[in-house]
Amino acid sequence: MSSRTVPGAAVSAFARDRAELLLRLTWVGPGLLAGLIVLTVLGAAVPASAAVAVGWLIDRLVTGGSAVAPLAAYALAVLTGHAVAAARQPLGYLAAARVDGRHRAELSRLAAGSDTIGALERPDVQALIRTARADPESFMDGTPGAGALAQLDLIGRALALAGAGVVLAAYAWWAVPLLLAAAVVVHQLRWDEGRQRRRVWRHVPLPSMRADVWSDALVSPAEGKEVRIFGLGDWALERIDGHLRAAYDPLWPVNRRILARQWRQFLLVLVPLGVVYLVVAVDAARGGAPVAVAAAALVAGAGLFDAFADSPTATINATTCLRAFDRLRDELGQAPHREHNPSCTPGSGPPLVRFDGVGFTYPGSGQRVLDDLDLEVRPGELLAVVGANGAGKSTLIKLLAGLYEPTAGRITADGVDIADLGPAAWRGRLSVVFQDFVRYYLPAAENVALGNAAVAPDLAAVAGAARDAGLDEVVSRLPDGWHTPLARTRTGGVDLSGGQWQQVALARALYAVRTGARLLVLDEPTAHLDVRTERDVFDRLAAHRGDASVILISHRLSTVRQADRIVLLRGGRITESGTHEQLMAAGGEYAAMFTVQAQRFQRGFDDRLHEGDLT
Repeated sequence: MSSRTVPGAAVSAFARDRAELLLRLTWVGPGLLAGLIVLTVLGAAVPASAAVAVGWLIDRLVTGGSAVAPLAAYALAVLTGHAVAAARQPLGYLAAARVDGRHRAELSRLAAGSDTIGALERPDVQALIRTARADPESFMDGTPGAGALAQLDLIGRALALAGAGVVLAAYAWWAVPLLLAAAVVVHQLRWDEGRQRRRVWRHVPLPSMRADVWSDALVSPAEGKEVRIFGLGDWALERIDGHLRAAYDPLWPVNRRILARQWRQFLLVLVPLGVVYLVVAVDAARGGAPVAVAAAALVAGAGLFDAFADSPTATINATTCLRAFDRLRDELGQAPHREHNPSCTPGSGPPLVRFDGVGFTYPGSGQRVLDDLDLEVRPGELLAVVGANGAGKSTLIKLLAGLYEPTAGRITADGVDIADLGPAAWRGRLSVVFQDFVRYYLPAAENVALGNAAVAPDLAAVAGAARDAGLDEVVSRLPDGWHTPLARTRTGGVDLSGGQWQQVALARALYAVRTGARLLVLDEPTAHLDVRTERDVFDRLAAHRGDASVILISHRLSTVRQADRIVLLRGGRITESGTHEQLMAAGGEYAAMFTVQAQRFQRGFDDRLHEGDLT
């Protein structure tokens, strides 16, 4: 871009940003918007009305006439200004809340509507989300609501400027461009100051987010246990202080430079106003103009500067928020959003799933997690996937769920690429229990029914899923049964153990199966359960395997013996496949791992698969 086109582009972006903010005022509703417009027009009329009233009052005092009418006019102007300010504050707060609420809803819809989670895992995208969230935590954070109201204020100041200019021009037209030019320069200086602060502030989100992690840990009941046991309080405070210094320290030199230059704005206000005031006063003293007209001119002259007295911070911060939202939309929209193709709908039963030459590499990494992987999941079978930590088992599940897209190959269901099915249609037939499942601090029944939020809650299915997961005994001991909140921070709530929470997550997935899912994926679903409870759970799963296909990932090989088929994942590929008996007879890696774990269990140690079991 040439230097000649930069000013034009800057003006275009400036106008676009202000227009975009102004259009958001339509989100507040017609009644509230009409009220704000009326208040803005009334407020804009106050400076000129006050100037005229002052001139009228002085004229009456000089001529000896009655001062009642001008005093009443002046009082009305002043009271109108106060009334407008008093009424506008709550209405402006409500309007900003509506704009910001809708903006945050659209941001949440944008983030939740992303087909995959790869972009959401990136720190730069998380920083964009923080900036675009419009949830101010400091004086430099801005919201679209505040920015939109600032544009309405700008219109009001323009009207006030025009009124004050007319009053001043009636006495001395030359004073209008003089004061106006000075006011514009002062406003531009303030705008540049805001831009300087914002250029530094754009680097704040990442260190500030790191500080928030430790701030939340210090007040969280969950992390609070380790904070106290390990004596992490002072250490965490030092980390918070370090991150905040990294975030805010670069801002102080900028502020010091800005403060050191404030004399320029002082002179730009003092000199032009001083010249106008001096000329008007001398002219009035010599009888060149009536004192009343001179007084009105003095008040109007001050009104020109008042029209530019606002800080542009609200507009700058709001436009930064909007630009972050635009960039976030680009980042989350890089992969095309796939809609459901009705012609690609597979059968209603458990699907035949195939991984055909699937490869996957995480962005920014040169190492392939999966490499030309071929795998078949037959309808209604219980398939166990085993392998050491880091073998790619969880990645395989995320690819199957459509949370990542393969970098090579494809995944099909009944011969149809799951990408062509569309994420919503495919996930409606899929249920997953992840290792890092979410603990929802809701009543027990809602925790389970969240397994399929697309259908109306089915209490019978909730109870059935709880029985299959072994959760019914836990619920029977809760003080308020299914209505008990699963959080001690909730009124009447209780906390659950790790194993009990795992049963809740498993019941959630089984509820999805009872309400339509035909492929159940369990990633270490019983890691926190004792051996007896785990065996009971798998017995129930095995009994229902015909209703849905089940993919089971487990480090405890003794629990996968009853699977219809076991596959070993290593080096990004399936290296062994067969029943437990077949794999043991083959004497390969699976047989070696199983033998090691069995010996460890006999000696009283944990029998789960560890990294060293494959070497």
